[in-house]
Amino acid sequence: MSGIAITAHQITAKGALKDRAPFAVSVFLLVSFCYICYIFNIDRYMSTIFSKIISGEIPAYKVAESNDYLAFLDVNPLTRGHVLVIPKKEIDYIFDMEDEGYVGMWIFAKIVSQGIKNIFPCRKVGVAVVGLEVAHAHIHLIPLNHVHDMNFEKPKLSLPADEMNKIAEDIRESIARITNSN
Repeated sequence: MSGIAITAHQITAKGALKDRAPFAVSVFLLVSFCYICYIFNIDRYMSTIFSKIISGEIPAYKVAESNDYLAFLDVNPLTRGHVLVIPKKEIDYIFDMEDEGYVGMWIFAKIVSQGIKNIFPCRKVGVAVVGLEVAHAHIHLIPLNHVHDMNFEKPKLSLPADEMNKIAEDIRESIARITNSN
């Protein structure tokens, strides 16, 4: 292998490079870290946008929350009332979830879907699990009147914040009525 190799000893020993030692060591450590992340696929351990929503670092239009799950409006919805249901425990692939958590998330999603259906006149609330866009297990709940309502390739809606707040509030109130009547 050809090229120039400079050891940490040479960096600190040579006067010309002495002032750049902290920079060179930082670059070396950063490149090493990136290489290790690449080799071991460490990015799967990094926080996802959903984990940042759970922790409150990123705001969301929340519609339901329990100790283990969170439901919030998709900010790029296919239809009005498009909700994402996630486990609070960060896990990439839905089928890697423990059975209890997996079943619990579907029960939670069922309750949220009932709240959506009460607010948005639709034939059904469709369910999709894609899992490619965010490395955190999630379920899409989408009010449907036609099968093309669930086409992820169609243009997404861009709704103003006041409308998103109103939709979230309406779904929250609907879920509260459902859960309080049971």
